[in-house]
Amino acid sequence: MKLFFTALMFYTRLPVPKGIDHSEDLLNRSTIFFPLIGWIVGLIGVGVYWVGTVLFPPELAVLFSMIATVWATGAFHEDGFADVCDGFGGGWSAEQILNIMKDSRLGTFGAVGLGLLMTVKFFALKTMLTVEAFGVAAALKYVAAHSLSRLLATSMMRALPYARLDETSKVKPIAKGITDGQLAIAALFGLLPLLVLSVYTGLWIYLTFLFPLWLVRWRLASFFRKWLGGYTGDCLGATQQLAEVVVYLSFVSLLWVSV
Repeated sequence: MKLFFTALMFYTRLPVPKGIDHSEDLLNRSTIFFPLIGWIVGLIGVGVYWVGTVLFPPELAVLFSMIATVWATGAFHEDGFADVCDGFGGGWSAEQILNIMKDSRLGTFGAVGLGLLMTVKFFALKTMLTVEAFGVAAALKYVAAHSLSRLLATSMMRALPYARLDETSKVKPIAKGITDGQLAIAALFGLLPLLVLSVYTGLWIYLTFLFPLWLVRWRLASFFRKWLGGYTGDCLGATQQLAEVVVYLSFVSLLWVSV
């Protein structure tokens, strides 16, 4: 449980019991729970959406749901995505890109990229949650998007070396990487909601969504390796955000062609 609460403390702004250690070793080992944190964030989004639909139109319920998930994580991953947009949009070398990503100020590329990302996420979520009656299946889809996207980011730590080792890095404690065993545990947490969804609905076609996710992971890993020689914390945040949207779009695409 200590490792879980350490992960909860690092990846969210949710309260944890007093005395939870945040040593570098515990933070590194707690990475296995990153996809499990996605369950919690996803369930928060589901809960807010469900309450929101009782009081407001579905569009506002979706918006409040998105706000809740951003609050739960402290915009940790959105910040990484924006930094990656700024870094790769304005940098021409690894050193330039890393320096720009380290800058706390939001640039044009980051603002535009984040705005477009959140717009796509809003419309994808609205479609996914409203085309059919909201129920267990829709809730599982929401949770699966958060767990799978975090699994993808976790796998990046196994596929690539860390590209920047400095004392100010946000993810310096987890820069040691993870083992195959740790990745296997993370994969269990990451895949379980999708498996439960497939069993619950009897639609095993949902498992094919792993293919576009694999493509995203492969392409991003190649891109980060080419330009940076590895990953940074911002790269992990960008990976999580892009993968989350890809899962939403996969669900929406299947809904659209089957209506």
